[in-house]
Amino acid sequence: MQAITVRDRDAGAGGLSLTDMPHPHAAENDVIVRVHAAGFTPGELDWPGSWSDRAGRDRTPSVPGHELSGVVAELGYGTTGLTVGQRVFGLADWTRNGSLAEYTAVEARNLAPLPADVSHTVAAALPISGLTAWQGLFDHGRLTTGQTVLVHGAAGGVGSIAVQLAREAGARVIGTGRAAGRDTALGLGADIFVDLQNDRLEDIGEVDLVFDVLGGEILDRSTALVRAGGTLVTIAAPPRIQPENGRAVFFVVEADRVRLADLVQRVRDGRLRLVVGDVRPLSEVPEAFVGSGRRARGKTIIQVAEN
Repeated sequence: MQAITVRDRDAGAGGLSLTDMPHPHAAENDVIVRVHAAGFTPGELDWPGSWSDRAGRDRTPSVPGHELSGVVAELGYGTTGLTVGQRVFGLADWTRNGSLAEYTAVEARNLAPLPADVSHTVAAALPISGLTAWQGLFDHGRLTTGQTVLVHGAAGGVGSIAVQLAREAGARVIGTGRAAGRDTALGLGADIFVDLQNDRLEDIGEVDLVFDVLGGEILDRSTALVRAGGTLVTIAAPPRIQPENGRAVFFVVEADRVRLADLVQRVRDGRLRLVVGDVRPLSEVPEAFVGSGRRARGKTIIQVAEN
């Protein structure tokens, strides 16, 4: 099969190449998925799991990408709950070969059934962004009706979903980002948009929850906005500054089949819109990694096979 692989950690996106790889093996409780569409995270080549397995052993050449949508091609021993030929979508393991390949092995529990009326392209944009938004807002942030949430990167992949979920939950939503994202964030339900380049972040006032995807100086400055008893949640890095009278949480998204099924139902109902950007073939993954680092609008999806 063909796959995108990396061998040289120092080469970055320049080390990505389209190569021939052996067909993956289905371990116990695995399925082999014929990948139709895949998503990636631009910074994942910096993650330890992209280069080593759970025991810390080198596993190069490795296949990046962790979001996928496709069709079950093979069942591993003991696998239940899915069938050959079934449409599925979900998350590949952080420390195993990923989704930028024609076939990949995935634990069955990390996949959810994909309804026939949702395209593989849309489904591949949902797992990381959707689960991260939900877990950040509700599992870690404990957001409830009537509270105010500040969502950084409100027009991005995670932030755009967080805005919609928070709004549906009855929260007041303040979105931030670059000026070009204003219309997107407001159109998705943000009550207010703050341009981080031209507006004063501190003028927002206190909020119950800060949901950060940016890190750095913005994360540091956001700490002072958390009201007593509130929470700062970030996926960028462990916070260097703690809220004076609140909590700070750094987390890494976890696979959740039940929540994926709930999120895709929201897509079907029209309650959740995904911002999909470029759709490119497997051969253009190296260029796509570089382009995503330039803040392209919407999530870039790799079409591996025809739908």
